[in-house]
Amino acid sequence: MTGRLHGKVAFITGAARGQGRAHAVRMASEGADIIAIDIAGKLPACVPYDHATPEDLAETARLVEATGRRIVTAEIDIRDADGLRRVVADGVDRFGRLDVIVANAGISPPQVWDEITPEDFRDVMDVNVTGTWNTVMAGAQKMIDGGRGGSIILISSAAGIKLQPFMIHYTASKHAVTGMARAFAAELGKHSIRVNSVHPGPVNTPMGSGDMITAIGKAMETNPQLANMMTPFLPTWVLEPEDVSDVVCWLASDESKYITATGISVDQGSTQY
Repeated sequence: MTGRLHGKVAFITGAARGQGRAHAVRMASEGADIIAIDIAGKLPACVPYDHATPEDLAETARLVEATGRRIVTAEIDIRDADGLRRVVADGVDRFGRLDVIVANAGISPPQVWDEITPEDFRDVMDVNVTGTWNTVMAGAQKMIDGGRGGSIILISSAAGIKLQPFMIHYTASKHAVTGMARAFAAELGKHSIRVNSVHPGPVNTPMGSGDMITAIGKAMETNPQLANMMTPFLPTWVLEPEDVSDVVCWLASDESKYITATGISVDQGSTQY
């Protein structure tokens, strides 16, 4: 690794497993210390896959420490704005600075349009939109106070550019995250803080396995002609979390110092038609 993040501190949500863990380990391997949070517990009822556990978050900590970097962790729901602020404040007190925010945590329930309840819609928007806003708000002022600028990376989705069939609430939430990144970029730019969104297609994580696959298949049966909407140009249909981390780490580094208000697709071309 190049040490491109040497001396920097990154705050990452949804870090217990999957993409969040991959981002934490990759940034640590590039020299960053990590503030990592995850709910590590029960998710809203509409979510069909298993939730992360405290043991998962502890494993992320072990992997980060194995790189020689430091990490602090906390079990926090991103809907808890006050809790996020406390965790970030504690992390900055320990590490002395904050340079990177990765708003990665989110949920993705497949449901046919007329099966989505008001509670389901509200839960998805509360986690994916309000939770992402809470994440930025918990750390942005710390970046400003540091006077060094920084990079904020909002993990949207291919559904934030095109759409994800049978996920109206998810698609709406990820379009909101895309717009949020641009709007934050406009106002935080005067502080040399860059804000971008990343848009993965399918990724090999617990979110995309087990009961999730069953739920997607059941929804597809209601309208099979939508099944191929996310067909990629490249021969690889599903990415590994580390493939997304390559892009996230680049955005966190000075190599992307003039990139802001941009949405970067990591979807093998699936949103381009």
